[in-house]
Amino acid sequence: MDHTQKKHPYHLVDPSPWPVAGSIAAFFLTAGGILYMKGHDHYTFLVGIVLLLVTLVGWFHDIIKESRTEHTDAVKHGLRYGMILFIISEVMFFAAFFWAYFDASLFPKEATGGVWPPKGIHTLDPFELPYLNTLLLLLSGTTITWAHRSLIEGDDRMFLKQLFYTVALGVTFLGVQVYEYVHAPFLFKGGIYP
Repeated sequence: MDHTQKKHPYHLVDPSPWPVAGSIAAFFLTAGGILYMKGHDHYTFLVGIVLLLVTLVGWFHDIIKESRTEHTDAVKHGLRYGMILFIISEVMFFAAFFWAYFDASLFPKEATGGVWPPKGIHTLDPFELPYLNTLLLLLSGTTITWAHRSLIEGDDRMFLKQLFYTVALGVTFLGVQVYEYVHAPFLFKGGIYP
C-alpha cells in the first residue's frame, strides 16, 4: 500500500503467516522442553528451535522491509513507548523473581523443611562458575556500551570490533552455562519443593 494514499498516520500490517508459525514453534518448544526435562527424547524440542528460528528470520525480514517504507512519526513514537513498557515489564519480572528468591531463602517454609537451601539440595560455590558468569555478563555489558558509543560517533571499525567482542562474550557465557548445568548436582526437573 502506498502510504501517500493513507488517511491516517498509522501502519496497518498486511496479513502474515508469522504469528501462527510462531505459535506452532512455541508449542513444540514448550512441549519438547517439558518432555526433555521428564526424561524423554529431545527431538520435539529441536523441532521447536528450528521452527522458531525460521519464524524469527521470516518475521524480522518482513519487519525490516516494513520499517524502511511504512513507518511514520506516529508509528515510531508508538514503538518508543512499546520499548519503554517492555523495559518496565522486565524490571517487574526481575523484581518478582528476586522477591520469590529472597522470600524462600530468608523465610524458609515448612514445605522445604524450614531450612535454606532445602534438604538434599547441593549448592554450587558462588565464587567459581557463577562468579565467572557474572564477570562475563558485566564485561559484555561494557563492550556493547562501547560499541553503541562507537556507532554514535560514526566509528564503524570500532563498532564492529566491540560488537564481535560482545557476541563472543555472549557465546562464552552460554558455553559456561551449559557446562555448569551438565556438571551441576541438580536438574531442571528438580525443585525446592519435594
